[in-house]
Amino acid sequence: MKKFIGFILLSILMLGIMSGFNQNENQPPSLLVQSKIKDNNVFVECILSGISFRESEQQNQKVGKLVIWLDGKKAREVNTAAFIIKGLSPGNHQVKLEVVDLKNVPYGLTKEFLVNIPK
Repeated sequence: MKKFIGFILLSILMLGIMSGFNQNENQPPSLLVQSKIKDNNVFVECILSGISFRESEQQNQKVGKLVIWLDGKKAREVNTAAFIIKGLSPGNHQVKLEVVDLKNVPYGLTKEFLVNIPK
């Protein structure tokens, strides 16, 4: 009997946890960025919620890409959550990441940060 009650409680707990995953569909998209410098390269990792980089993933989800701006100039576009900015010259650099849709219309999600490449 105690095992049965434990099983029921565990099932209710798991059901509650699993149903909580669907609640973030109503949350606005968000962008979290982490970066690490090694030599003259910047390793960037993004956590993007509410927007996918894959067109075929889900029909009802927004799809987008990241535009990388370096020192105020557009450097390139990526459609992955992790990437490397290679070959930066020594000194300070302003990096801006902007999430846009596939037609380059901004979603309003940007992150800016400074990197200092040592001499």
